[in-house]
Amino acid sequence: MISLIAKIPVKEEKLNEAIEAFKQLITEVAKEEGTLSYTLNVSKKEPNTLVVLERYKDKESLGAHSSTPHFKAFSAKAGEFFAGKTEITIMDELASI
Repeated sequence: MISLIAKIPVKEEKLNEAIEAFKQLITEVAKEEGTLSYTLNVSKKEPNTLVVLERYKDKESLGAHSSTPHFKAFSAKAGEFFAGKTEITIMDELASI
């Protein structure tokens, strides 16, 4: 399995807009085969940083997610509310419950 953590700085005045856009994205991501989980979180230390935790069956599923029309549409709009570069960490998942 593949796990991914994306830390995304968001403009303070656009935080609610970003959250709503992510909620819409998550609705579509839930339909993707091979996506095991996709959660939106907020950092307690940095309230304008959203953290997305993602889990995929395999590398191919992660690649398929990135090429979906709904992800591409979200990415095109995201520049309006992102406040900097997204920090992405991709990992091989070794164990889970």
